[in-house]
Amino acid sequence: MIKKIYGKHIFYFTLLTVVLSAIALLTKNISSFSNETVILFICLFLILSIGISHGALDNYKANKLLSIYKINYKSVFFGVYIFISVLVIFIWNLYSTYTLLCFLFVASYHFGREDTSFLHQGNSYIDQIFYFVKGSLIVFAPLFFHLDETLKIFETLWMSDELLIFLKNKHWIVNICLFLNILGYIYFIFKNRLKDFEILLLDLISIIILNIVFIPLIAFTIYFCFLHSIRHIISISYELSKNNFSNGVKLFIKKALPLTLVTAILYLLATVFLSKFYGLNDVIIKVIFIGLASLTFPHILLEYLLEINEKRN
Repeated sequence: MIKKIYGKHIFYFTLLTVVLSAIALLTKNISSFSNETVILFICLFLILSIGISHGALDNYKANKLLSIYKINYKSVFFGVYIFISVLVIFIWNLYSTYTLLCFLFVASYHFGREDTSFLHQGNSYIDQIFYFVKGSLIVFAPLFFHLDETLKIFETLWMSDELLIFLKNKHWIVNICLFLNILGYIYFIFKNRLKDFEILLLDLISIIILNIVFIPLIAFTIYFCFLHSIRHIISISYELSKNNFSNGVKLFIKKALPLTLVTAILYLLATVFLSKFYGLNDVIIKVIFIGLASLTFPHILLEYLLEINEKRN
């Protein structure tokens, strides 16, 4: 049942990609009917609503982890989670280039694994490498198709001038990485013996189309919200109610709404505060990506600790 739901989801996502791309191409430029700031706010809204909600059940997952370590106070989890998030932001301000690269590396692995593991049952060291190779398509596709716009985002996120110049002058490296990204998809298609290969194939085609047609932030937002996050929500909803998926979705929304609202409010407060020091467009980009990094690291750590403890048991 669950794979049938995943299959329907990727079909509708591909359809959404084609429709949005057709509209963009017919109007020559999606920004022709909206200015850049409006587009940035739409992206921010989608990420704050759909995007971050897929990690909003971390506090419920923490119950299992706390019971494993025999910790009776939920406040311990929230304290550690918030501490890691704040620490990421603090380190980003001190070592922005290294933190950004680390975030891109971790996010690539996370995207590759989360978007593949529901189809693939293996967990070898080679699989781990190819999770990263496959997932880093989200980084290298915008660099390949929209180099200047992507480097502008990296510059806004305080990447060093030396690395920006290196990426601009050594575009052949991006070409090779994009080729490897495609090989990552092919690896899992054949590792899975062509079973459900259409899901991975439509993933690849959709992401490529998005990055050809749209500027990097729009392409990332559509992918992150409507492919990665929705796919994760499907998985959680199924876990909540395996016999009634619709009921599982309702339970997910009910459980995820409080933490999603709190996180969204914090994002908006950060946007207001930073707007006193930077231009609004730059602020939105900083809030989106640095904010996602601050949530990604504790989220992935929680998933990792749960996984290694499940293996032990």
